[in-house]
Amino acid sequence: MGRIVLELDVMMARRHMSLNELADKVGISNVNLSKIKNNKVNAVRFGTLAGICDALECEPGDILKYDPNGEAQE
Repeated sequence: MGRIVLELDVMMARRHMSLNELADKVGISNVNLSKIKNNKVNAVRFGTLAGICDALECEPGDILKYDPNGEAQE
């Protein structure tokens, strides 16, 4: 089975937005956003995802990718 990979770092670079700036705009801690950015989470709340997309002016599909060869994180 594959896994979902977050490419938040790519979109942040495209938008020239720092982790601190994005965390402030979304209303979550730098630590939690860093975990999302580095694919260290097993789930993301829709509200958080919506906030990220709003701040980065993107769609969820711009930061969520499916890796059919990757192993799901436990």
